[in-house]
Amino acid sequence: MDRQEIIDKAQAFFDEGYACSQSILLAFASQYGLDEETAKRISSTFGGGMGRLRQKCGAVTGGFMVLGMAYGNADPKDMDTKLAAYKKVRELDHLVEKIYGTTSCKELLIKHATEADVAERKHHKIICRKVVGDVAGLLYDMLTQKNVKYRNQI
Repeated sequence: MDRQEIIDKAQAFFDEGYACSQSILLAFASQYGLDEETAKRISSTFGGGMGRLRQKCGAVTGGFMVLGMAYGNADPKDMDTKLAAYKKVRELDHLVEKIYGTTSCKELLIKHATEADVAERKHHKIICRKVVGDVAGLLYDMLTQKNVKYRNQI
């Protein structure tokens, strides 16, 4: 799957009504052997900035889940892998922040949508769908970088 296909897949899930977090995880799940039902459930409560708490953007937290599948540690004593994965999380967060000035759901909504837009659920088309696409693209780039050894490339 190429970059645009991943972006389209994530946005298609979002357009179906899945949360931003679900849309990101679902776009990458099959490439890591994660079945869709499990991916949907795992990521279901991270939308709306973590259960609509409007904290960390759900697309970004979905991205963190993908990075965990690609780089995460399974051995609790494997600190090198754990810390390398944490570095990838910070990298994604920084990349999204460079684009939008924040990775906070609340701040994204304030910057890009009115209270009326949010009340009428229009923010999904105004900003959230775009963030989902950007995060999917950034993840694709991170996972397919040349000259870097990753355990699980897509």
